[in-house]
Amino acid sequence: MEHSVEAQVIDSRNLRLKKPINITPGSTVMVTIEPAGAVADDQEWYLLSSQGLEEAYSDDEPFYSVDMIKIPNPEYRS
Repeated sequence: MEHSVEAQVIDSRNLRLKKPINITPGSTVMVTIEPAGAVADDQEWYLLSSQGLEEAYSDDEPFYSVDMIKIPNPEYRS
């Protein structure tokens, strides 16, 4: 389960969430800190890059064998 919630920094050890989240008290969670304005821009880039990876490595991607290379690269070491 993943949550993205804005929070106010109270001090170096405490954050106040802007809205409640449904997590059992005492649970251990991972917190990633990002400036609030940067999150929207970053999410657009993450979405774009993940779509590109899905297209590049999709199940219908044709297989290209080494024999299909028309101009060998003499600097390539296998």
